[in-house]
Amino acid sequence: MDLLHSAGVQATRYLQENFMGFQDWFVFISTAADLRTTFFVFFPIWFQLKETVGIRLIWVAVIGDWFNLVFKWILFGERPYWWVHETDFYGIITPPVIQQFPITCETGPGSPSGHAMGSSGVYYIMVTALLAQLLPQQQNTSTARCLRGLLWAGFWTVQVCVCLSRVFLAAHFPHQVISGVISGMLVAAVFEHVQSIYNASLWRYVGTTFFLFGFALGFYLLLKLMGVDLLWTLEKAHKWCERPEWVHIDTTPFASLLRNLGVLFGLGLGLNSPMYAESCKRKQSQQLTFCLSCIISSLFILHLFDSIELPTDKEILFYFLSFCKSTCAHICAVALIPYCISCLLQKTEKKNL
Repeated sequence: MDLLHSAGVQATRYLQENFMGFQDWFVFISTAADLRTTFFVFFPIWFQLKETVGIRLIWVAVIGDWFNLVFKWILFGERPYWWVHETDFYGIITPPVIQQFPITCETGPGSPSGHAMGSSGVYYIMVTALLAQLLPQQQNTSTARCLRGLLWAGFWTVQVCVCLSRVFLAAHFPHQVISGVISGMLVAAVFEHVQSIYNASLWRYVGTTFFLFGFALGFYLLLKLMGVDLLWTLEKAHKWCERPEWVHIDTTPFASLLRNLGVLFGLGLGLNSPMYAESCKRKQSQQLTFCLSCIISSLFILHLFDSIELPTDKEILFYFLSFCKSTCAHICAVALIPYCISCLLQKTEKKNL
């Protein structure tokens, strides 16, 4: 593995030496590839335009990131920004110098890349959804082939940019981002054939949420009893990050897990609420006006939720509040906002009559 890691460090060094002028672009790509973009931007848009796609986005993002967490705990992947300081591979030779950035110092293990895995899964869902909507099945005209080629070229362009950004930032080795892209596509491809998520009951969402959390917590506690600390990376992040303020609590494994489970739980509560059932009637009768109003309002409200800063001095409290924030935000996007807009449109119609 040392040879693979050293080659990865050389790749990071090459990108930083030759493409430092693209620093802002790489930082933007890495930030946009975070699952927050899926939860707070892509989801509210797709949920109103094509509800099944919005639901699938959440399931793929949450389950994919859960698998990513389990894989990271099993594989014990290093990250370039600390490996280059701790390895004995270079011996008496001075190790390569690689720069760090404000979003470099993530605190979880490095393999596979969560950004690459989440991005590939989410964009796979969106590309296949667009193809299903724009092209009839089995259509093989030159226009259809061109559109397919264009969309998949866009997909791979995004994935290459995400992978390069993670390597440039010294957050991941190349083999970690490649495995992340492949894993994310596999999760997304599997969920294309899972139909039960579209009419799942509230108890299915509750059971799934508790299972995912219980399995992760149980796995962590079991290995801790065996003397294996799955949070071994926290010490490395604090030790080797250039600036203490660059180590963020929301990059810890349990912070991501609780945030994602809150999103899934909020989706389940929203879809199984009376407000959602009532808003569906308005969606059918005033589709364009209703959908646009819901999208704009949801994007605004979710942005407000996302901008709420949680206290970080107590870890358990932060995890709990992160779960609650994600849950409330997506109840609003799925049920409360559509219901309120439905009521407003109904009152407007009555006044016009």
